[in-house]
Amino acid sequence: MLRKLFQLLVVVLALSLSACAGLSMKEKQQIGVLAHEARETALTCAEDDPMRCAIQSPLHELAGSAYAKSTSDKPHNYALILDAGGDALVARLNLIRSATRTVDLQTYIYDEDDAGRLVLDELVKAAQRGVKVRVLMDQLSAMKKVDTLAALSGVHKNFSVKIFNPVLNRARMNYPQYAIAAACCWSQLNRRMHTKLLLVDSAVGITGGRNYQDDYFDWDNDYNFRDRDVLITGPTTRVMAADFDRFWFNPLSVQPQMLKDVGKRILRQGVPKLEPHPFANMDRAAQVLRAAEDQNFVRETLVSEAMPVGNIQYVSDSPDKAQVSGATAGDHELASETLRTMIQGAQKEVLLQTPYLVMSKNAQAVFRELHDRPDPPRIIISTNSLAATDAFIAYAIAYKYKRRYIRRLGFEIYEYKPFPADIPGVTRVPEDDARLGLLVRENDRPRGYVMRESGARRYSVPGANKPVRLQREGVRYGMHAKSLVVDNQIAVIGTHNFDPRGATYNTESILVIRDPAFAAALARSIRSDMDPGNSWVIAPRKLPVLSGLSYSLGKISNELPIFDFWPVSYATSFQFVPSDECPAPLSIKDPDFYKCYQSVGDFPEARFGLKPLLTRFFVAFGSGLAPIM
Repeated sequence: MLRKLFQLLVVVLALSLSACAGLSMKEKQQIGVLAHEARETALTCAEDDPMRCAIQSPLHELAGSAYAKSTSDKPHNYALILDAGGDALVARLNLIRSATRTVDLQTYIYDEDDAGRLVLDELVKAAQRGVKVRVLMDQLSAMKKVDTLAALSGVHKNFSVKIFNPVLNRARMNYPQYAIAAACCWSQLNRRMHTKLLLVDSAVGITGGRNYQDDYFDWDNDYNFRDRDVLITGPTTRVMAADFDRFWFNPLSVQPQMLKDVGKRILRQGVPKLEPHPFANMDRAAQVLRAAEDQNFVRETLVSEAMPVGNIQYVSDSPDKAQVSGATAGDHELASETLRTMIQGAQKEVLLQTPYLVMSKNAQAVFRELHDRPDPPRIIISTNSLAATDAFIAYAIAYKYKRRYIRRLGFEIYEYKPFPADIPGVTRVPEDDARLGLLVRENDRPRGYVMRESGARRYSVPGANKPVRLQREGVRYGMHAKSLVVDNQIAVIGTHNFDPRGATYNTESILVIRDPAFAAALARSIRSDMDPGNSWVIAPRKLPVLSGLSYSLGKISNELPIFDFWPVSYATSFQFVPSDECPAPLSIKDPDFYKCYQSVGDFPEARFGLKPLLTRFFVAFGSGLAPIM
C-alpha cells in the first residue's frame, strides 16, 4: 500500500515538474523571430499620421478642456458615471477610434464573445493606423483559445499583448492543469490581477467593475451584471498612465509567445492569422459602432452627463502584491488601506455597494468601531441575493454572518433581485409577457445593451459559480458594481469588492473623488438599486412563539466555525408593501417597519434544489473559506 502511494506521489511530482517546465532559450529566440517576421508593418493611415484617421470625439475634446483649465496647484478633471452597459461599450469604442497616440488596456477577464471581439477588432485597427496599443490580461481569463493569443503576438508591429502572473508557464489552463497548479503553486495561482483600466492617449481613462465579456455590457441572453464604471479626463490620467507602466514592465507580465502553450503552437505551425469573429448578433455590433462614431449621440448621451470635479485620486495596488504574503502584504495593499481610512472617518453615513458581502476580520473591526460610537453613522449595504449572485459560496458565507452584520455591526442590508424593475438603460416588458423578465431595448438604441469573476477557484469545480435555478424564466441580473459613498462627500468607484480577496490576494484599483455633487450622483445611483422594485431588504425575522429560545440557540450555532445547523436563521428577506399607512419605504430600524414589509423567505425567487441545499452546507462548514472569497 505504501509502495503504491509512493509511486502515485512520484507520478504527481513528475507531472508537476513537466507542467512547470518552460521554453528553452533557443526556442524563445526562434519564436521571437517568427513573431517579429509575422507582424504587419503597413499602416492604413496615409503619411504615418494616426491623427488624420482618428474620429473626432467629444470625450477627447472634454479631456482637452480639462487640461486647458488645470494648473499645477489646481487640477481640473471631468468625471462621468457609466451605469448603463451600452453607454460603457460605446464610450470605449469611441475613445479607441479617437486615439491618436496610445491605447492601454488592463483587465482581469477578456473573453472571445461579441463584446470582447468588438473591442479587440477596434484595438487592432487602431494599431494598423499607427496607434501604439498595449493589452495586459490576467492569465486565468486571458482569451479562450491559444490560437488567438498566438495570432495577437504577431498581428501588427504597433500591437503588444502580455499575460500577468502566468502559472505553469502557460497562457491557458484546462482543468487537469489547474489541478496540478493548485497542488504545486497555490499561492501564485490564488494571486490575480483584478485591476481594470482603459487609457487613451494618456488623457481619458475608464476604470471600474467591467471586464470584456458580453454579460458586462447587457449582451448575454441569460445572465448579465449590473455594473458601474467611471470615465475621467484631466491630469489624474497621468497617474493612471504611470501605474499601467508599473504593471506592463513588471517581470510578472509576460508576452504570451514566451509561454509554453502559445510558444509551442508558433513553433509547430507558425503565427496564425487572427480569424474574423462570427458575431452572434452582427446587427447589434454594427449599431453600437455607428453610435460610437455619432458625435451628437456621444455628446448628448455621455458628455452632457460629465461633471467637473477637482480632487481626484487614483489608487492602485502594486503589481508586486501578487508575490507577497503575510506581514509584507500590507505594504502593497494601497487600495484597501485607502478604503479603510475613508470608512473610519465617516461621521453620518457609509453607503456601500458590493457583489459579495464577505468581510475580513480587519474590516469587521472597523465597522464595529463605528457602530460602538455614541452617535454611530448609518451603514447601508447594497449586495446580491442568492437568486441574483454568480457566486453562491460567497453568498453562503455572507448568509451565515447576517446576525453579526445586523446586530453587532449595525448594517442595513439590501439584496439585489434577479429581475430588477429598473436597470440603467434597459426596459423590461410587463410581467404578464409570455417570457417573464425578457429585455427590450429602448428605441433599438445601443444604450443599455448589454467567465464570471471568482478568483482562482473559478476553475475548481465545473459549474460551481453558475447562478442558482429560479422559479421563473428570463434574463436575470446580478450585482457586480463596487462603489462607496462616505457622508455624501467622498465617492469611490473601482474594482475592489471590499472583501478579503481584494485586501490580500488580488491587485485592485479605486478612483476616489472628493466632490459633494459627484458623491450625491453616485449615491442616487446606488440607492436606486435598493428601491423596492430592485431589492429585498434583510431584517430580523418575526417568530410567533419561542422567539427567545430560537434566538439563543441560533446564536450559539451561528458562532460555531463548523456544525452551524440551526435551521431558523436570524434574519430573512422582506418586500415593501405600499399602502395609505405605508407611502414610502422604511429603514429596518423604524418602529413601523413590520407594518409595511412582508416576509418573502430566506431565498426568494430561488427554486428549491441543490444550490440552496449547498448554501446551507457552506453555512455549516464553509466559514473557513471566507479569506479567499
